[in-house]
Amino acid sequence: MKKWLLVLGMITCILGLTACGSKTEEVAETLPITEEQAIQFADQLIENMNMVVSANMEEQFAEDEVLTGAFDSWKSAQTDMGSYKGIVDHEVEIGSDSAVIKTTISGTKKNAEVEMILDKNLQVTSVSTNVIYSFGELMINAALNTLLGMGTVFAVLILISVIISAFILIPKIQAAFSKKETKEDVKTEAVNNAVAQIEEAEELSDDLELVAVIAAAIAASEGAASTDGFVVRSIKRASTNKWQRA
Repeated sequence: MKKWLLVLGMITCILGLTACGSKTEEVAETLPITEEQAIQFADQLIENMNMVVSANMEEQFAEDEVLTGAFDSWKSAQTDMGSYKGIVDHEVEIGSDSAVIKTTISGTKKNAEVEMILDKNLQVTSVSTNVIYSFGELMINAALNTLLGMGTVFAVLILISVIISAFILIPKIQAAFSKKETKEDVKTEAVNNAVAQIEEAEELSDDLELVAVIAAAIAASEGAASTDGFVVRSIKRASTNKWQRA
């Protein structure tokens, strides 16, 4: 029940300001709202925002972009501000087209400023919560940002210099690979030579066997008992096959 009353209170507050603006749309100098009314509206909206965020009811206002942005800004500021404690001061600027209400609030860690902007129809167009930092904190943050930026630049430059210096190693790597390929070629050639020698030895052994067979055949045809008296000087392949003629 409390949640629905809270929602109803926010809607009533916004509609009330809208009604005031619709009655007197033609304004010569300033908007039809007093400084007290603006402060009262700002205080009520701040209290409602704190209650909505504390109760995790942001989803009920998801269709309203202004309130969604206000809740997100409030939650983001709470990281450094801490929990909301109360309202400290107000600053109101009412013009002919818009009204700006700046409300200083206190937190458990730091103070913050809630800035609300109303258009000429007294509709809320923007709500933002900004943590108030001291001059020393601002200088520290600026120095950290500067160091981070410069560190990133130097890191990139060092990386580029390392890459450029690595180009010197490319010829050495290529030479190492070429030497490796040369050694492999030498090994392959040695293996091929060994295979050729083995084949040649096999061919010679085959020729010796052929010589022995031929010598035995000649000795048998001559009626000799052994092949001691025969010497085979060479073996040549005949151009014609006499066996085929027979």
